[in-house]
Amino acid sequence: MLSPMDQDGGGLDGARGGGLDSPARQVRTLDPLDAAILEHLAQDARASFAVVGARVNLSASAVKRRVDRLRADGVISGFTARVDPAALGWSTEAYVEVHCGGSTSPLTMRVAFTRYPEIIAASTVTGEADAVVQIRARDVRHLDEVVERINAEPFVRRTRSTVVLTPLVRRAEETLSPRPTSATTRPAAGS
Repeated sequence: MLSPMDQDGGGLDGARGGGLDSPARQVRTLDPLDAAILEHLAQDARASFAVVGARVNLSASAVKRRVDRLRADGVISGFTARVDPAALGWSTEAYVEVHCGGSTSPLTMRVAFTRYPEIIAASTVTGEADAVVQIRARDVRHLDEVVERINAEPFVRRTRSTVVLTPLVRRAEETLSPRPTSATTRPAAGS
């Protein structure tokens, strides 16, 4: 039985959306079955359609049709493996605010930042900084070298770094709940 990942070839096919070259998409409302299928695939994208179907009480062919529709609608943009960066020796993480000189375009920043394998995410932001980049490095010395290279970019006026000590919450885009929880569901004071 083919899993969604096997059917896809296991590759990263396309951007995650919302990028510089991504067209605006219409927000799609999910029915409870599609939401449940997405939750199961987010936990294990290699699960076969039969396994997912057993969990959501549908046949494998019905799950496949729904997954195909979710892919065609752009809700599912690809299938990937989650890798532990620390297991590969990338144990230092930092967020770096990038302050640019003049009127630097997002495209100029994107072209520069994609040349750095240590940058795992980069976004333009509101506030004083023009962009924030998330960096993974082997150690603090490696991080320092990367920040120095960023500072040497012709459009960069200055940077400000914040090193992560302890990650408290990690949610990959793939594991965000397709069903938003109520904003009123908060722990009581003192709990």
